Amino acid sequence: MTSKTSRFLASRGGAVRTALLFALLASAPAAAEQELPIYPGTIHTRIGNDLVIGGEYYRLAYFTTPDPMEKVAAYFARKWQEEGYPTVVEGDMQDEGVVSALYTREGLQRGVVLRKHLGKTVGFTALRDLWVRPPKKPAPGLVALEGALYSQDLATRDDPGGSQSRTTLVTGELTKVQQQVNAELERRGYAPVRQSALKMGGGTQLTMEHARKGEQVVTTLSPAEEGVTAVVQMWIGSDRPDAVPNDDAVRQSREAYERDQAQKKEGAK
Repeated sequence: MTSKTSRFLASRGGAVRTALLFALLASAPAAAEQELPIYPGTIHTRIGNDLVIGGEYYRLAYFTTPDPMEKVAAYFARKWQEEGYPTVVEGDMQDEGVVSALYTREGLQRGVVLRKHLGKTVGFTALRDLWVRPPKKPAPGLVALEGALYSQDLATRDDPGGSQSRTTLVTGELTKVQQQVNAELERRGYAPVRQSALKMGGGTQLTMEHARKGEQVVTTLSPAEEGVTAVVQMWIGSDRPDAVPNDDAVRQSREAYERDQAQKKEGAK
């Protein structure tokens, strides 16, 4: 990250975070920020942001407390068991201990690793995502944009027929970024299928759909603030989440769009 980019993020941090949250919620409502385990009365310090360890996403933090390790472990074990989650407790609780719980519905594992240090209990809390994986390689329909301030890729599964998404904050007004995305997708052989615009909060959110045989790309562009655009792209392979063959889905979408445009022309006469 360049020093210029660092200064931009520092000066516009609030707007950047708001834009990212808005963009993520617009594309994937289920992907809300999940909390790390917290021990009451302590300060938790995050270690990095989203970390990739062994090909999986983790969030980590640490805390210290004068409470004995056995008490800390009992707190987490009781809390998670009372909430109904499968919970495992390991270790001697004198020098080390581990408590973890499996959140099956959310596809998450929360845990705390405990150690003794200088008479205090040191805890490392972890949140592990069991479903989302960083993609081994970006999908061909995810565009790398010039002037990107932030970019993150996610994949729902490892096989080629899954889906991948990319969230990007890029310098440039919405219309300019739209032209850049269109040009790059068409260069890669994707044809425009349809697009729609929605007025939101005084601005315009634009959604575009492109396709080529067996693949589909949906791009949502939203103004973050003056001169900055949030871009969320989702690439869908032949194995679509809605179980409709991709070529049929693209054809149906294009036909629906053409009918809609024809009706608008008729109504304007």
